[in-house]
Amino acid sequence: MPSDTLPLPDLDRRDGAPRRCGVELEFACLAPDRAAGLIRDLFGGRLDREHEHRIAVRDTALGDFIVALDMLFAHPEHRPAGTLTPLDMLEAKLRAAVGEVGALVLPYEIACPPLPVERLAELDRLVDALRRCGAKGTEGKVFYAFGLHFNPELARRDPDHVLDTLKAYLLLSPWLRQEMEIDLARRLAPFVHPFPPEYVRLVLDPEYRPSLEDLARDYVRFNPSRNRELDLWPLLTHLLPQLLHTSKANPHVKPRPTWHWRLPDSRVGVPGWSILPDWNRWVRVEQLAIDRWALDELGQLWRDCQDADVLEDWSRVVGRWLPPA
Repeated sequence: MPSDTLPLPDLDRRDGAPRRCGVELEFACLAPDRAAGLIRDLFGGRLDREHEHRIAVRDTALGDFIVALDMLFAHPEHRPAGTLTPLDMLEAKLRAAVGEVGALVLPYEIACPPLPVERLAELDRLVDALRRCGAKGTEGKVFYAFGLHFNPELARRDPDHVLDTLKAYLLLSPWLRQEMEIDLARRLAPFVHPFPPEYVRLVLDPEYRPSLEDLARDYVRFNPSRNRELDLWPLLTHLLPQLLHTSKANPHVKPRPTWHWRLPDSRVGVPGWSILPDWNRWVRVEQLAIDRWALDELGQLWRDCQDADVLEDWSRVVGRWLPPA
């Protein structure tokens, strides 16, 4: 693993396979064809234009990439050749036109293939190439609220592991926000809304040890929206497909055995910007998650601070508990 990345406490899944992580990177000011070409130039593969606003780069040295406008309506449903009606073709033209307008204010997104975590540093080659070709992130314009998402694979599927990681994240969330120095546009956007305080209080109770089913029910009850910094809908829908059937009605939910961490800033246009510092912050969450005693002590301390109305200094308090980087 590169020297500037922190090691995960669990590098392998329970079945012995190395854990992987998917990365989603948003940008503007660069045509999707150019971005897809950069991917091919760096990692090989072949271009597969699916429609006006979605290009796949298949069979690269890292896997399959997707470059797409981050706008659901701009993407038509896949239908077999020869089955399109005149109405379908009219709808496709409408989607393309809407996509052209959306591309003026919405980002394009590169969905990278899941990589073994020790290979994440290779994606910085793509970040550098995008910048050199003119791509911009949140820093580009005041209304650009573009994100970077990590999708680290679950190490274990038992309820305690899921809960401990969630507890660790809730405890560290204020510290993470302080460390990331979130851009103003992202602070005002709904994507970075923290979890409701009443939900945080419930989960951080040292006595809170629910079954996976009850954990999912509580999560859905307090977080019916996906606009959370750590979105558990894909993970819980994967683990409990019968319980969380709402994904069938919500095309944004893609069940998968991963956490979905929605980082607020993609700064691809900033020289020297790297995805690795943000990845290291996730590692800090997992490092805390394996310390059950610390989770319980900090959980009770958080609740005491909430009762005393002194949570404004929590990021500094919890930072003291972290092991040296």
